[in-house]
Amino acid sequence: MDDGIGEVAERRPRTFGRRKMMPRACVADSKRHLRAFMSEVLEDLGFVTSECSSASELQTMLATDLPDLILFGIAADGIEPGKFLETLVREAFVGKVLAVGARESIILKAVQQVGEEYGLAMLPPLTTPFAAETLRERVAMLLPDEPAPSPAVHVGEALHAGWLELWYQSKIDARSLVRCGAEALVRMRHPTWGVVPPAYFIPEADDPHFRDLSEFVIERALQDWHYLLERHSAVDLSINLPAPYLREPQAVRDLCRRVPTHPAFGGLTIEIASAEAIHDIEFLTEAAHEMRFHNIGLSIDNLGANWPELMGLDNIPFINLKADRQFITGCGNDRLKRTVCRHIVELAQGYGVRTAAEGIESRADLVAANELGFDLVQGYLFGKPMPLKKFARSTQTRTVMGQE
Repeated sequence: MDDGIGEVAERRPRTFGRRKMMPRACVADSKRHLRAFMSEVLEDLGFVTSECSSASELQTMLATDLPDLILFGIAADGIEPGKFLETLVREAFVGKVLAVGARESIILKAVQQVGEEYGLAMLPPLTTPFAAETLRERVAMLLPDEPAPSPAVHVGEALHAGWLELWYQSKIDARSLVRCGAEALVRMRHPTWGVVPPAYFIPEADDPHFRDLSEFVIERALQDWHYLLERHSAVDLSINLPAPYLREPQAVRDLCRRVPTHPAFGGLTIEIASAEAIHDIEFLTEAAHEMRFHNIGLSIDNLGANWPELMGLDNIPFINLKADRQFITGCGNDRLKRTVCRHIVELAQGYGVRTAAEGIESRADLVAANELGFDLVQGYLFGKPMPLKKFARSTQTRTVMGQE
């Protein structure tokens, strides 16, 4: 008897206590696109997700993973519900089960009833179509009370394990409010901690893995450009690179050689932190001359109170000056922030380059950015950074006043 109890105890999902751990969910559905959609919704709520398409895959997953939630898609042509429920009982699953299906589905009602008879922890079923808030209410007891702590992960480990990916945030024309490009941002999808903020894995500038991370960003962004072209239309992308990387032997030449030759390629923008850009401006001027013949432009990122350091130059190698978000968010009601932003716009106009305002979080920020004369805007008002496939779907809609 002790062995049996021990086996069941080992299969129990993690106890949350004050629930700081990231909850885990498995999406079980026979249709790939539905699994992807439901996984995406759950990840937005804070779950670490996995997927399975049959009862046999579910059994394999339960042998290696300990999900706190099984979300089961119910359809006449889907996973055989009897085998699915029997597998959960046989594997002593003690997490929550959430069945999802059509409102009047007889199968959905049967799964709910039989699951409860088997002693499974069945949540109230979720009927389609449903709102994200309804799903949140169903799984509220599993969500962390506090943000989950994230470990400091060595970038070399993340690269080797394949945990890194690029997410994309739209860049918006400040006047027409139409998407005119996107910025690629590195994210890590840790198998235990879910999506981890960059602060926990972005290396210092002198870390030898910064070169490997830069190579990853370049290669993945160019792959993603082709993906977006195939599924909708070309999207002009910008990536963030450290200035020291461009000093690597052959780095600029290799980058020029790798850009697409496709006629739809509108150009690649490389954003460089303002402190690095100002410090290395002579080298970047030389590099910019070579890159511009290959449709690559340089942009100075997070420019703020250090804007005077760009004054008095004959010219600058940048096609765009992006104001730091700390001077954009709330600038409509902050005189000091507006003053810094106005100087950045005037500086850019003097050099004949465009300006971008990053950190637009409210309509007041957008109005202020327009009044100040920024050419591009970017921020949560128009959508958070999102994974590639979700961003690809969003490109099929026209951006209007912060709604995607």
